[in-house]
Amino acid sequence: MRILHINSYYGGGLFYKHLYDQQQREGLEIDVYVPASKAVNPSNVDLGDYTIHSVNHRKYDRYFFHLKHRKILKDVQDKFHIHNYSLVHAHSLFSNGYIALKLKKEFGIPYMVAIRNTDVNYFFNYMIHLRKLGVEILKEADRIICLSEPYKHTVIETYVPEHLRCKISRKVRVIPNGIDDFWFENRIDAKEAPSKDHVKLVYAGAVNKRKNVLTTAKAVELLQKRGYQVTFTLVGRVEDRGVHQKLTALPYVHYIEPKPKEELLHIYRANDIFVMPSILETFGLVYPEAMSQGLPVLYSKGQGFDGQFDEGVVGYSVTPTSAEEIADRIQDILANFEVLSNHCVNKVDQFRWSRISEAYHEQYSQIVGLF
Repeated sequence: MRILHINSYYGGGLFYKHLYDQQQREGLEIDVYVPASKAVNPSNVDLGDYTIHSVNHRKYDRYFFHLKHRKILKDVQDKFHIHNYSLVHAHSLFSNGYIALKLKKEFGIPYMVAIRNTDVNYFFNYMIHLRKLGVEILKEADRIICLSEPYKHTVIETYVPEHLRCKISRKVRVIPNGIDDFWFENRIDAKEAPSKDHVKLVYAGAVNKRKNVLTTAKAVELLQKRGYQVTFTLVGRVEDRGVHQKLTALPYVHYIEPKPKEELLHIYRANDIFVMPSILETFGLVYPEAMSQGLPVLYSKGQGFDGQFDEGVVGYSVTPTSAEEIADRIQDILANFEVLSNHCVNKVDQFRWSRISEAYHEQYSQIVGLF
């Protein structure tokens, strides 16, 4: 079985390399095609010897969907012998899925397509003229991968015509992203419950409006009024200086610049609960990373991490705009802290890349077996 991955996001997100390396170790023949508008610095980025990073369109071509993708389609056919592949794995619905659709029509090659945050919250939501194309890509796909059940529900119920919902829904599989083996190698036992007088919340990620850290700060103030002594540590790159200034002016907030995983691990261990109720979130690798260090997690309803576990197993989902709900769920975590912490360290294994690669391999085999 030989797989052609089409992944225009790979240059900017090297976590995919864990999957590709794992697939190679398992004996799968893979090639990874990365269409791009600019080159990467090969001395700084190792994309793997299975990857072709091809500069084949200009930066501003992204404003002209069909023009850009005609260039990419021609390029992929020039660089690969498409007939040699058993399957195309497209890592986004619109950008990469469009190429997979065209290759299937031209060469009869089946394809699997993933639905990303940008597909739901940008292409389907704003690019109304492309919605019909998105539905066609879903209709012709042999498998559809969602990172979570909420994304599956949103796409099918909001954008797929009613007469196609059953057909498309049957092809959807939920497979999450994985985290670096570092977190499993350094996993700890469950944490002890903190006292009411010293509750430590932590967040890791960009400091901006989308990550909703100001609402979490308001939830801290509510908890303080309820008699809890709470601190809030933020770790990450400042993308909105206004948000950063408001946060660092608060006496209970401690800001730390971005840290490598070796240092972030100790920051997690020094805290009690991981809180990230983002407005929009594809998945959020930081949730399972924090789980590996025994931290129960708070995440957004309807976003990428929601649905990975039942409510109250490793934490809770919240309405991200409600500081009161965030505060209430933090109290729920504290009331059952040690059970949740134990669940976190025991259930984080589902985010191992070896398990995720196995899940993909199973789907590949089923698809190829259909042809």
